[in-house]
Amino acid sequence: MRRTFTIAVTALLLSVLGIATASAQDETEGVQGSITTQEDEPVPEVVILVETQDGEVVGEAITGPDGQFQLGVPGPGDYQATLQVETLPEGRELRNPDRATLEFPVNSGQVRTLLFPLGEATGSGSTLWGTALQLFVEGLKFGLIIAMSAIGLSLIFGTTGLVNFAHGELVTLGALVVWGLNQALGIHLIPAVLIGVVIGAFAGAAQDRALWRPLRDRGTGLIAMLVISIGLSIFARYVFLYIFEGRARPYAQYAVQSAWNIGPVRITPKDLTVMVLSVLVLVAVGLLLQKTKIGRAMRAVAGNRDLAASSGIDVEKVIMYVWALGGALATLGGVAFGLAESVRWEMGFTLLLLMFAGVVLGGLGTAYGALVGSMIVGIFVQMSTLVVSPELKNVGALLVMIIILLVRPQGILGKKQRVG
Repeated sequence: MRRTFTIAVTALLLSVLGIATASAQDETEGVQGSITTQEDEPVPEVVILVETQDGEVVGEAITGPDGQFQLGVPGPGDYQATLQVETLPEGRELRNPDRATLEFPVNSGQVRTLLFPLGEATGSGSTLWGTALQLFVEGLKFGLIIAMSAIGLSLIFGTTGLVNFAHGELVTLGALVVWGLNQALGIHLIPAVLIGVVIGAFAGAAQDRALWRPLRDRGTGLIAMLVISIGLSIFARYVFLYIFEGRARPYAQYAVQSAWNIGPVRITPKDLTVMVLSVLVLVAVGLLLQKTKIGRAMRAVAGNRDLAASSGIDVEKVIMYVWALGGALATLGGVAFGLAESVRWEMGFTLLLLMFAGVVLGGLGTAYGALVGSMIVGIFVQMSTLVVSPELKNVGALLVMIIILLVRPQGILGKKQRVG
């Protein structure tokens, strides 16, 4: 009964998100898909080259009169499919030219569905307003991902004073653990995320218990601990590279989806789901901090550690809970980022500077400040591409942080403190 219920719930979630899955009884592996225009007109005679990750050609699939293609592959493994853009009709091009090659895994018995959305080469220019609105929505999504990852970083600083440069590796660890559960063990992404959150929380608490608490007990200075965190970050990053290797890999589910048109905005079901779930998680964290006993203890320790200890609060226990919460949130942020851009060994390090920007911008040590600052950073990073090259968008976020801190050094929601 429990297995039937799990299968039914998983199938329902898959149907809501619009994911096509292969039959569990299918004994062959392959790829399939269709090439259509924005007006849903089929595009025939388009060639898709399928290769292994080592560059060995598996075969070519050619779209038929209905725009559909299908090709078998030798077996489970990692593959890549490249749409031969020269075979597209005149006046047609990929909506995103960088997505001409898709990397994807194929599990046992799976027929993987691939999507190559087309746009029009001429006459399809978006208005400035439409482009700005699209970038705003993407920035909102990116800001929520940064916020989930950064709140733990901010709470850890608030309760311990540690500027943890290894927090990005907690993000990567969570994403890689979920990827391993999902791809290596074949667990569906949704239960894999739930298991990964528990593992991420344990990893955060274990890191504090094994490393940072002994250093605090020995009276190690914050500057020395900061340097240790930098070394730990570099060490962990290259362990991830050694184990996971250098290429990006998607999760088994929800990797490729058709976008929904909501007015001038295009958004995939997985991105919309990530945004909704991120809001729910952040609201839950806010309620935990405001309404629960452990949440009030966290805020008390962050406000004045000595006063909290004198009032009977077990400060070390609270700090361990903060690390566990930070690890769990980092896992969720890593999975959300992995869904948006695939899983990579350095993904946490990519987010680290933006997390610091959000935390400092919102106010050091405050969860709500990290949320507000991260939202500003995410929106600004994406919308800055209206005027600067996408390669420079992260620089703009750091520039905004510097400007705001010149005006308000304590950050948006931070409190002024007397020094000396």
